[in-house]
Amino acid sequence: MEREKHEQLVAELRDPTALAAFCAACDSYRPHRISRILAGFLINAGNVIYGARPSYGKFKALEVIARIPYQSWEAVAYTLLTVFYSDEHRAIRLSRIIPFARHAQDNETMHVVVLSALARRHGARGFIRFTAVPLVFSFAYYWAIWVLSIFDKHIAFEINFLFESHAYEQYRAFIDEHALALRGRPVESAYLRFYGRTVQDELELFESIALDEVIHRNASVDMLRAMSHGHAA
Repeated sequence: MEREKHEQLVAELRDPTALAAFCAACDSYRPHRISRILAGFLINAGNVIYGARPSYGKFKALEVIARIPYQSWEAVAYTLLTVFYSDEHRAIRLSRIIPFARHAQDNETMHVVVLSALARRHGARGFIRFTAVPLVFSFAYYWAIWVLSIFDKHIAFEINFLFESHAYEQYRAFIDEHALALRGRPVESAYLRFYGRTVQDELELFESIALDEVIHRNASVDMLRAMSHGHAA
């Protein structure tokens, strides 16, 4: 059900007017300073290792890391449910996080698998740079988000908002620069078919992934706003 709703939203946001309105709903959100510092460290480290300009190799590394918060949130929600199972209202609030986290990490996993194949095809093959380094980052990021989600969920969600904003901007910049080359270039991916998404070419693939990221960005703000009103754990 979550995937069906998400894919419907992706289709709707292909309309530029709908996308502009969707982005505007969260463009003005201003994370706290500590969140900006932590997210800035993560983003700047990626820029140092993979370059400031987007590329196939950078996208592979970015997507390995991008799925991590959703894994952490799901694990934290289940962990806290074992502690607060007698508090039905809190259990409900925690359980609202789980479907969002599960779908988002499945979506990001699709990005990782498909873009990894494209990165190899386009020459990003170095094991240390494109596999080992993202895995090390992911391990540290998982536990950092896990701890933050226990003690300060707002910071955890704000870091994700900033990282997903960065991802969306990177994809849009890549599309703007390479649209002509991407148009008509076929995408052969068994995993993409398994996931249930159909694209005509690489241009449509990257456009759909960019929309995934802005949806995740806005969803992080929606969760923050729900917390502020007492609707989330």
